[in-house]
This record gives sequence, C-alpha cells and structure tokens, in this order.
Amino acid sequence: MAAPQFPVNVHRFDPYKNMKFRIKWDGKYVAGVSKIGALKRSNDTVTHREGGDPSHARQSPSTTKYEPITLDRGVTHDPEFEKWANLVFNIQGDAAMSLKNFRKDIIIELLNEAGQIAKAYKVYRCWVSEYVALPELDSNAHAVAIEHMVIQNEGWERDTDIPEPTET
Repeated sequence: MAAPQFPVNVHRFDPYKNMKFRIKWDGKYVAGVSKIGALKRSNDTVTHREGGDPSHARQSPSTTKYEPITLDRGVTHDPEFEKWANLVFNIQGDAAMSLKNFRKDIIIELLNEAGQIAKAYKVYRCWVSEYVALPELDSNAHAVAIEHMVIQNEGWERDTDIPEPTET
C-alpha cells in the first residue's frame, strides 16, 4: 500500500480544493478576493558543448523567472486594490509615486474545507503592473463587476511553519 499523502490526517485521501483561500498584505486580509492566479516559476536553459564532444549539446539551468499573479474580486468600497495600484501610478505625476511603499510582500493561504490553513506561501517584492478598477459595463449582462489586478513578484516560497492541520 502506498504511503499516506497526509502524514497527520492519514484517513484523508482527497487533495485540497482550490475554492477556499485568503490573501494578506500589510498585515491584514484583503476583502472579497474571488480568484488568485497560479504561483508559477520557470527556468531558462543554457545550451553548451564541450570541445572534445562536439556532437552532443548539454543543457544547464539559468535564470529563474516568476510569472505574474492575477487577483480578481467583486467591486466593493474596500480601497486596498486601488490604494496599492496608485502607489505605482499617481495622477499627480511621478513625484507623487511612492518609491518606498510600492513593493509589498504578500501571503497566500490555502484553506481546507473546515477553513483551517493547510498551506501558505510568502510572495516577495510584489508590485502592481496592471489594474482594472471597473470592468466593461453591460446592461444586458447579469454578472458581478470584477476589479482585476496583476502583480509582478521576485519569488515565492512555501511557509514551512504552517503545519498540516489536524482534522476531526
């Protein structure tokens, strides 16, 4: 029999669902986030050959790239998305841009079905590269207005201080 996938909850067979999560920056949870894009990284490769073996190319890892993360939420009066986006661009001009505060470290938490933190990731030196304050409006649509943000980042890692929660 295969080893259990969940060392603490050996009775569990199902992987975690992707529908319960939270995001935190500036030490507080951000309200209403309904979708967070994937945490994805890739490595460029360097191809090289040795002089004594010219017929075989070898490949080595090179630069690591971290993909942008998208955030979506329904439009509300909570100002957090707009406040952060305005730190990179300010209508008052470049002098009003906050060079000190426009980058943030964020935490993304994946919750189990009972709402316990199952895994968490720290994402470093994030900044807003795209912001949609108000989507296209359509009087014939029956949908929630979605605020959208794309954040660039310089890496992420799993928070290993978060243990597997004990499920009852």
